Amino acid sequence: MLFALARACAACALLFVVCSADAQAQAESVNPDGELTLARAIDAAMRGNPDLLASAYELSAAQARIVQADLRPNPEFGVELENFAGSGAAQRIDSLETTLSLSQVVELGGKRGLRRAAAEADLDFVDIEQRARELDILSDVTSRFIDVAAAQERVRFAIQATALAQSTLEAIGARVEAGRSPEAERSRARVALTRAVIEQRQAESELRAARYALSASWGSPEPAFTMARAELFDLRAVESFQALMDRLEESPDFIRFASEARLRAAELRLARVRARPNLTFSLGVRRFEQTDDAALVAGFSMPLPIFDKNQGAIREAQIRLDQTDALRNAARVKARASLLALYQEMNTDRARVDTLRNEAMPQAQLALDQTRSGYDRGRFSFLELITVQEELLAVQAAAIDAAADFHRILAEIERLTSAALTRPTSP
Repeated sequence: MLFALARACAACALLFVVCSADAQAQAESVNPDGELTLARAIDAAMRGNPDLLASAYELSAAQARIVQADLRPNPEFGVELENFAGSGAAQRIDSLETTLSLSQVVELGGKRGLRRAAAEADLDFVDIEQRARELDILSDVTSRFIDVAAAQERVRFAIQATALAQSTLEAIGARVEAGRSPEAERSRARVALTRAVIEQRQAESELRAARYALSASWGSPEPAFTMARAELFDLRAVESFQALMDRLEESPDFIRFASEARLRAAELRLARVRARPNLTFSLGVRRFEQTDDAALVAGFSMPLPIFDKNQGAIREAQIRLDQTDALRNAARVKARASLLALYQEMNTDRARVDTLRNEAMPQAQLALDQTRSGYDRGRFSFLELITVQEELLAVQAAAIDAAADFHRILAEIERLTSAALTRPTSP
């Protein structure tokens, strides 16, 4: 049986090495190109995220602990020499007595089964931790994908702002050449164009940083995708607050507490049974040098639980079990408060986007058109024209920020409730 167990452990170790090497090679090849969707980004992160790959070793370690917990105590071989190198009849080895013994500890109270149960509960806990970590990765990738999509929108609007400033400069230049506007207005228009170009470069720099941050989610130092395909202003409907609250208990964050409670209960049972002493049986052969005879020797020993009854370990295990319940209650209160705050903030962001896009932006565009028309007829000053242009750009930027905030908060809600985050396209 021992040889079979050794072969099984060796096979598991070989399989783990092969799978680890395959996972590493697969992670190195994960770098999606072309147009990137959120589903493809999550799929790449689930297959190549360095933190996720590293945490997978915890599962293998927990499985190894089960193997170790299921092993019996080793037998002990002993050699004892008596009555030699003394005085009188015990000089030299004339009266030597040699005892060869083999002893075995017999565990009482089902300690082996309880050890295995505790190790299996620990594996369940590690598995739940891994699921929670995967949800963290999903939420993080979603947030970074939103950052890229928002940065792309900012670059697009920055390019439009630069083109608007360029057309304004050309229009003012024609007015200056015709003597209808002073030279100072053309200088101001050049300053406005310079500012627009600087803001465009800043937006492009932020986009590059966001792209690199997203590609780091699947362990790639260089992004290969061309653009993130997303409808930033598509604010999809969300379940009711009560439905999300009901799903809160199904989150791995709370299932983890239930799994940890089972682990602590198993540790408490194991600590209690360890208070029961084990028996040690021994059997051996004793040889008498003086008479050249041999005889069997047998015995057993058992520690007396007078002082050490494992009471400290039992008390600690009970405290850990009680602590798990207290932590679960505290986490539930915090999670519900966070969910309420996030839900309200998400609705506020939705209202902001609707107001900015459906009311403020058309009004700002109409104001710009009217001001430009009036400026061409001499009814408005250049300062008024620039102010209206900046107001339109500010409304556009605010709409992008509000839409990005909506999607980020939605990702946090889905992470908190373990709701329908976009799942990877392959296992």
